[in-house]
Amino acid sequence: MAAETAPAAPAAAGAAPVVEKQTNCLACNKPLKKLKLYYRDGKFYCSKKCWRDFLRKSKEEKK
Repeated sequence: MAAETAPAAPAAAGAAPVVEKQTNCLACNKPLKKLKLYYRDGKFYCSKKCWRDFLRKSKEEKK
């Protein structure tokens, strides 16, 4: 029984933060499909157009 609790203790003490999987496009909020993904800068978009729109919107917000 002591062997069963030993592996659980280090996992609880050094628990890594849970990373949520991105399921929607950041620009248009459409669900992302496995066959059609556009990946830039660590984020997923549904198309190149949405990626450009997201960049344009973020530049406008900074001004």
